[in-house]
Amino acid sequence: MIRRNVLGLSVITALGLALLPGNVSAQQKSLKDQLAGTWVMVSNTTTRGDGTKFETFGSNPKATATYGTNGRFVTITVRSDLPKFASNNRATGTADENKAVVQGSIAYFGTYTVDEADKSFTAQVEGATFPNWTGTAQKRTVAFSGNEMTQSLAAGSAGGAVEIKWKRVPAVAIN
Repeated sequence: MIRRNVLGLSVITALGLALLPGNVSAQQKSLKDQLAGTWVMVSNTTTRGDGTKFETFGSNPKATATYGTNGRFVTITVRSDLPKFASNNRATGTADENKAVVQGSIAYFGTYTVDEADKSFTAQVEGATFPNWTGTAQKRTVAFSGNEMTQSLAAGSAGGAVEIKWKRVPAVAIN
């Protein structure tokens, strides 16, 4: 009888410990682990001070961002409708061609740190095609839902607040 009560108490105790909230949170990935990987852009929406919104890189932006587990990142974004240069030489583009490319693309790279407490990361930009960003720190809030990530930035390169939606790129087996 005592042995049966001890066995019953042991099972109940083990089950109770397994269901503690601490064990559930221990199984969740850290923000850095969720961020690490390669992403493709779904949308990039800027909200101006007057509340109007526009798609910063058009309705079908082409972009990729990679966040390494070593704390380094790179992001490249281009409009899908950039014009080709008539000369077929990027060094001899016309004023209109060059303007379209500058306004329709951005690339930047550097290091990043994660703040788990406020669900954000800070990108320390080492170089950018928008030179005003070089040497700056940009704090972005981030939220995850499955294989999707939403980043919010208070001041984008085209002015206004920016919300960027990304989709994770599945890992590819390397032979």
